[in-house]
Amino acid sequence: MWVVATPIGNLGDLSPRAGEVLGQVARIAAEDTRHSAGLLAHLGIRASLVSLHEHNESERVPILLQALQAGESVALISDAGTPLVSDPGFRLVRAAREAGLPVRAVPGASAPLAALAVAGLPSDRFCFEGFLPHAAGARLRQLEMLLAQPVTTIVFESSHRIRAAAGDLAGLAPAREVFLARELTKQFEEHYRGSAADLPAWLDADANRTRGEFVLILGPAPAPETGGEADEPLASEHERLLVALMQELPLKRAARLLSDATDLPRNRVYARALALKDAKR
Repeated sequence: MWVVATPIGNLGDLSPRAGEVLGQVARIAAEDTRHSAGLLAHLGIRASLVSLHEHNESERVPILLQALQAGESVALISDAGTPLVSDPGFRLVRAAREAGLPVRAVPGASAPLAALAVAGLPSDRFCFEGFLPHAAGARLRQLEMLLAQPVTTIVFESSHRIRAAAGDLAGLAPAREVFLARELTKQFEEHYRGSAADLPAWLDADANRTRGEFVLILGPAPAPETGGEADEPLASEHERLLVALMQELPLKRAARLLSDATDLPRNRVYARALALKDAKR
């Protein structure tokens, strides 16, 4: 089985190896067969296409696994970029691995890494968080949490919500350095790099700037000063509860639960959780 990266915009970014593999396999599993048919037609490839997306993955995986076990060659692609990066395919790859079948990657374009490469933000440590939540309240809470992280954070956002997300960022952390990549590798590619406070105005300056596909990168949270707020314990009962939650849950979820239960600022709780985690190393 092959996991093949496809272009995120510019068709010239498809590697010769990717084209060779896609031209040789018997079957290609694609998120949207209509979209992928255009790419394959451009390449002159006539492999059998089968859809594999979040709504049919559970029923399609056994069929594809049976084909692989019968010796049929299968390639997995997504609509654009590297499969499984905020796209379906995990269940198929895991099933193939558990069946003892070889899985090989054909690397290539990836929107998060392409944006990070040109952002000019710290890249020695970073995390990818996929799409921001659709609902306004959930998005705001997620951004609060992400802004507290001490590493560069990469997210996706849609044209329908990018302006609202920018407004949330400007309100939560106006001084934070952010980077926005629009339509990466496409004809109308455009970048913004600057403060979160100025991002809404940049988007508003041209109606086209809220169209297309977006990668948003948040600079890391400033390191707390020695003896600063993050180093100071919470109230004793809150501190004990946070430690207990951290033993059972991921760091972000533990901080969120304590913040929701006590009305403590989420950034404060998360910063304290990070300090406690670092103290145990």
